[in-house]
Amino acid sequence: MSNQLPGDVFVYDLLKNTTRRWTFSETGGLDVAHFVEPKIVHFPTFDQVAGKPREIPALLYLPPAKFKPPYPVLVSIHGGPEGQARPYFLDRNNYIINEMGVAMVRPNVRGSDGYGRSYLGLDNDRQREDTVRDIGALLDWIAQRKDLDQNRVAVSGGSYGGYMSLATMVHYSERLRCGIDYVGISNFVTFLKNTKDYRRDLRRVEYGDERIPAMHDFLQRISPLSSVERISVPLLVIQGANDPRVPASEAEQIVRKVKQGKREVWYLLAKDEGHGFRKKKNKDFMNRVRIRFLQTHLLAP
Repeated sequence: MSNQLPGDVFVYDLLKNTTRRWTFSETGGLDVAHFVEPKIVHFPTFDQVAGKPREIPALLYLPPAKFKPPYPVLVSIHGGPEGQARPYFLDRNNYIINEMGVAMVRPNVRGSDGYGRSYLGLDNDRQREDTVRDIGALLDWIAQRKDLDQNRVAVSGGSYGGYMSLATMVHYSERLRCGIDYVGISNFVTFLKNTKDYRRDLRRVEYGDERIPAMHDFLQRISPLSSVERISVPLLVIQGANDPRVPASEAEQIVRKVKQGKREVWYLLAKDEGHGFRKKKNKDFMNRVRIRFLQTHLLAP
């Protein structure tokens, strides 16, 4: 697994302790050796473990030497929520690092997979916003580093990461330049009501059962849509019209509310996509929109 290997197949011989590469993926003539590999970093968050601050792991990608620090920063939050940011091939995101000079941080906030059962459950039910507090601690960590520009930070996420991106903008807009919500949840109650039946019970285990009045009120309160007036930075919303997991209504209601508040929002809706863009023409167009959005709002002095 590497940012310089786009999903190739290797065979490892246990007896000889050797590795042989079977496939060589096409990368459009790009030299993958120029793609930045991440560093594993840790930052302290708000709570403690055994009397010491809890450490949150993250992957840090720094731009190549042709760019000089302090670098603008894109905080990229994985979905799931029981997912994990891993050092796999970044595909089009390499352009943001290599050609735009933007540092990328991909945190594994509490609730992420791969760090034990107790860590996985730290965001369940009424602990949901503790994950957002982890991002607040990440912003503190960015501010302490001389190679990162605390005054030029953007946040981005897809699916559950889209909720995290919106929630980060609700709580920390004054510390951000802009944010991107990609097929994300804007309101847990409407999401649980409108997601496909085969996913509803599974998601209730993670987020809480909205049919219980106290939990309904809690989910309503922590949903970004309920505090949309606190989002004061430009927002880009990207959505597939045929999404069975996070319906397009989640995107439409946050876009409508932001517009009503007379704040800037860009909205990209693909009529032939579902939960995430799959068609190359759509992915290419989405990438151009993201680049223009970040150039306009993150890179500007």
